[in-house]
Amino acid sequence: MDIFLIILAGVFLMAGLVGCIVPVLPSVPLSYIGLLLLHATDRVQFSTQFLLIWLGVVVIMQILDYVVPAWGTKRFGGSKLGVWGSTIGLVVGMFFGPWGIVVGPFIGAVVFELFDGKNALAAMKAGFGSFIGLLCGTILKLICCGMMIYYYISELI
Repeated sequence: MDIFLIILAGVFLMAGLVGCIVPVLPSVPLSYIGLLLLHATDRVQFSTQFLLIWLGVVVIMQILDYVVPAWGTKRFGGSKLGVWGSTIGLVVGMFFGPWGIVVGPFIGAVVFELFDGKNALAAMKAGFGSFIGLLCGTILKLICCGMMIYYYISELI
């Protein structure tokens, strides 16, 4: 049974890593499930503190996944309306697959900035900020999933 759980944990960790790039998959939660499956074996026992800290990281990462594109919009000069557009674009983009999640915040920020009366250049700059925010969120997810894979490998060696 341990071998099955170890393999299944590895599958979840790899799915989490793929989910960092393919936004349809919940990357960090999948990787965390992989750690929990590894913990369920007789071979590996993580401390309760370790698992709770990672649970906190997972919750924070899930929140940041929605907040960071809006932060990027604001950082690049977007108005409150542009931030709302970025967030709405992200939610609507989820229904259009991976490309929708990448392009949605950009389009949302640009459209809402234009409605707010900004010129096209300022609106595009805010949209670019939402894209940068999405890119930063992806990098953070890759780091978290990579660290969980590290713990998986280090516990099995």
